[in-house]
Amino acid sequence: MKKYIVRLSKTEQKVLKELTKKGKAAAYKIKHANILLAADVNGANKEDKEIARMLHCHVKTVENIRKRLVEYGLEAALERKPPSKPRRKKKLDGKQEAHLIALSCSKAPKGRDRWTLKMLSDEMVTLAIVDDISTETVRKTLKKTN
Repeated sequence: MKKYIVRLSKTEQKVLKELTKKGKAAAYKIKHANILLAADVNGANKEDKEIARMLHCHVKTVENIRKRLVEYGLEAALERKPPSKPRRKKKLDGKQEAHLIALSCSKAPKGRDRWTLKMLSDEMVTLAIVDDISTETVRKTLKKTN
C-alpha cells in the first residue's frame, strides 16, 4: 500500500506535461515530472516498479519524488533534494586571500628566486594571518585568483 499518493490538479498536470514536452529544463526535472505524471492517480496511476523500469531509475527514486510532492509541494518534488550536510566552511576569507596574494607578489626571501607554496603557507602562519593553512589551500587560492 502506497503511503504517499500523488494527486495532481489539472493545472499541475498541464505544467508537468508542458515541462516534459518542451525539453528545455534540466534532465532531472524532466525525469521528476515524468515520474509524477506516471504516478498520478488521476492520470496513468502506474506502480512504482513499472515507473522505475520505464524511466530507468531506482524504485526508491520514485518513492522519494512522491514523498517530496506530498510533504513539500510540486516545486520541491521537481528540484533536487537539498544537501543534508552544510557545505564546508572556506579556509580563507577575502581579507586573508588578499594577504596571501600580496605576499606571493612580494619579493621572495633572501637566497630565493621565488616563493614556494610551503614558504607562503609558513609565512601566513608566522604573520598570524591564519592559525594553520595547507599548501594545497594556498595553491587553490592562487590558481583561482590567477
